[in-house]
Amino acid sequence: MSLNYVDSHCHLDMLDLAEFDNDMDNVIELARQNQVSDILSIAVDLESFPRVLETAKSYPNVHASVGLHPCHSPHDNISVAQLSALADDSDVIAIGETGLDYYMNEGSDPCGENFDWQRERFRVHIKSAIQTGKPLIIHTRDAREDTLKILQEENAHEIGGIMHCFVEDLATAEKALEMGFYISFSGIVTFKNARSIQDVARVVPDNRILIETDAPYLAPVPMRGKNNQPAYVAYIAEFLAQLRNTSVEHIAAVTRENYFRLFFNK
Repeated sequence: MSLNYVDSHCHLDMLDLAEFDNDMDNVIELARQNQVSDILSIAVDLESFPRVLETAKSYPNVHASVGLHPCHSPHDNISVAQLSALADDSDVIAIGETGLDYYMNEGSDPCGENFDWQRERFRVHIKSAIQTGKPLIIHTRDAREDTLKILQEENAHEIGGIMHCFVEDLATAEKALEMGFYISFSGIVTFKNARSIQDVARVVPDNRILIETDAPYLAPVPMRGKNNQPAYVAYIAEFLAQLRNTSVEHIAAVTRENYFRLFFNK
């Protein structure tokens, strides 16, 4: 069985291209040389979205998302209609990254509204995902209860998506799985102190697990401390194979199958 990885979450527009001779072609080629066949490049705000989409249109194996990250552009509002219009492109396959993050701005909500703006914007993204039929990319940090509550209230089970860069507990994973979400593991799962995340990674069903780099952040062991890139997703697959007592070929196969089932109904 040949290896064929998918990086289900990265930020190509944020990479330091100076490390790649200032050429995105080299990023994509290095990924290909490391058996990465497909890449989902995630938008975090409206300003960067055109660059994210342009990259997706430049490479047949790269796709894009559109959304407003809870840690970006707190004063930017968007309607369901506006977000859905931006998502009306065949190269946009997901809504997000969206969700809740009470950690990054703890004690200093930039809008002074106790994060009401995050919750309302999250609801807009869920409504848009259901309207467009494009799955959600969920970011949650120090906000698991509100994240699950809003997903339930807005009927997110109708569209599903990914709990990206999963760092929560097993109970949170189980509730997300019940709503039809996939659980994606980043380089964090390879860190020595990530025992609780590893416990979750051992038991997520084969048909609901994904891998991602979240590049340029969170490079996995043995590349920890370096700028991350899609080529490094192989290290996450290798670690999960050992953790789950299976082969890396199996991890590559099931995560690829899950990605294409979720986003392309294949």
